[in-house]
Order: sequence, then C-alpha cells, then structure tokens
Amino acid sequence: MFLISFLVFYRDCIIKIFNLFFISLILTGVCFIPVQAVEIITHTSVNQQTLTTLQLRRIYTMRQLRWIDDKAITVFILPSQHELHKHFSKERLQIFPYQLNRIWHKLTYSGLGVAPVVVNSPEALIQAVIKTPGSIGYADEELLADLVFNINNNNKKEENSGKGVLHVVQIEG
Repeated sequence: MFLISFLVFYRDCIIKIFNLFFISLILTGVCFIPVQAVEIITHTSVNQQTLTTLQLRRIYTMRQLRWIDDKAITVFILPSQHELHKHFSKERLQIFPYQLNRIWHKLTYSGLGVAPVVVNSPEALIQAVIKTPGSIGYADEELLADLVFNINNNNKKEENSGKGVLHVVQIEG
C-alpha cells in the first residue's frame, strides 16, 4: 500500500515539474515557432518551372553553375543561423546547414568556386532574386503570399498583364 501511494505521489510530482518546465519555456520565448513551408523562387528570366531535389542540391552545393539555357546561376541564401535557412536546408536539400557551410568553405578556400551570396533577411532575399537575372533563392510561403498581395494591390497594371515578378519553382521527388 505504501509503495502504491509513493508511486502515485512520484508520478504527480513528475507531471508538475514537466508542466512547469514547458510553461517557463513558453513564457521566456524559448519555445520554437514552426516555420511555414519553404518555396523555391527564381528570377523571371529562368525558364525552368520544376527542379528535382537532386538538381536543387547541385545548385546549392555550387556544382551546377548554369541553367539549361546556359545562363549563369546566382544563388542567394540567408545566414546559416536563420531559422528559415535551417528549415530550407534540412527539408528541401536534405542536408544539414553545417554540411553546406563545409562545402562552401572548401570551394572558397581551395579557389575552385565561390559561395552563395548571403543576404540579411527574407525580404532582402526576395528583392535580390527579383533584381538579379538567373538567380535562385527561397522564401517563406506566407511572406510570398503577402508580397503578391501587396504587389497586386499597389500595381493593378502588373496584375492585369499576367507577368509576375518572380517564379515559384515546383520540386519533384
């Protein structure tokens, strides 16, 4: 009887500690906020509407430097510590961010290639892709939806022309 009451008391204490731990995480802002779906975006001069995961990985590891039509590829990324970059590299490229950094450092320091262009914010990444022919980047789906909404509301002529400011690329397998 004593053993059963002790186990019930022990279980209740563990539950209270567990709940307090998660409440403290939420109150301090340490809890993780889920990132929306990551979309791959390209400049309107890029004619490819779909890429495979392997092609995307080759582009971001700087092994594929040109599009099918022989235009140079300019790769834009966010800093390695940014949550969207981490989500992109793990989910879309299926590579950890530190592995990408190693590849880029090896290319740069050996003189065999260059690293992608790092921009400071998701908004700056989108603007860089819009302004740079042949470029590729990634963006939060929600941020892209806001951008399209703002462009359509501010520029009715652009909306009616059917010409977009960037392409969202579909990823296959």
